[in-house]
Amino acid sequence: MNQRISNLTQNLSRTIVGKSEAIRLVLVALLSGGHALLEDVPGVGKTLLAKSLARSINGRFQRIQCTPDLLPTDITGTNIWNPSSREFEFLAGPVFASVVLADEINRATPRTQSALLEVMEEQQVTVDGQSRKVDRPFFVIATQNPIEYQGTFPLPEAQMDRFTLSLSLGYPTEEEELQMLQRQQDRMSVDDLQPCISLEEVRELQELASQVNVAQSLQQYILNLVRASRTDEEITLGVSPRGTVALQQAAQAFAFLAGRDYVIPDDVKRLAPHVLSHRLIPAGGRQARAIVERLLRSIPVE
Repeated sequence: MNQRISNLTQNLSRTIVGKSEAIRLVLVALLSGGHALLEDVPGVGKTLLAKSLARSINGRFQRIQCTPDLLPTDITGTNIWNPSSREFEFLAGPVFASVVLADEINRATPRTQSALLEVMEEQQVTVDGQSRKVDRPFFVIATQNPIEYQGTFPLPEAQMDRFTLSLSLGYPTEEEELQMLQRQQDRMSVDDLQPCISLEEVRELQELASQVNVAQSLQQYILNLVRASRTDEEITLGVSPRGTVALQQAAQAFAFLAGRDYVIPDDVKRLAPHVLSHRLIPAGGRQARAIVERLLRSIPVE
């Protein structure tokens, strides 16, 4: 494993107890240049993970608490009148940060949710006809509670498609929860973390991950998986071409994290449930993840 990746993983493990797989998946999303959707109950460490990542890469962190009265300009920023200069000045919103946490994103109205569409895809914000680039790396971690639906607005397909992968942290084991109590007593907090990698190094790692080789046979396997989702009778809406690209990019990042310069079939199989499930609309109340796993069993690697 790249030494910088090892340092980053170890640094995150100082505050995130026992979630090595979740940390790996979040780093896959970061290094592939995408974004992550955390679907989990409150209190399992989603905000802590986002803040720890921002401090570890020496990046600016911004948290958006999504509520029904949140406005699009509360996210993107807006132009305000400056009486002294007699000109409008742009007041940047929280998306102008390296790591942005959109907490309980499904509590924002569809109009406000749409404010993230452009910046998540094109890494720019357009306000009053003028486009402004956000800094790179730009990484959005959004959360939503999969249990509580009262007062929420389900994310539309276009918004779900912007997330490279979805994951769940889950409850800690008894041993892990005991470690959490001990660390709390020792007053170990995210504020104690020191940066272990720079933003420039993150950009370099993203570039290296994008250069990982994907054999044509594996590209065909990815295509077979995705195209099967578009014709399966248990699926109302299949995976988009954006999802096809996301699966390859995620597999490249996963292989890079494993210290390889090439993707193997197991990389694709391991990531497919996380990359494809949230992009599907199952028919008849079926579970998207179960459908993806069935497709993985039925489609061979040629």
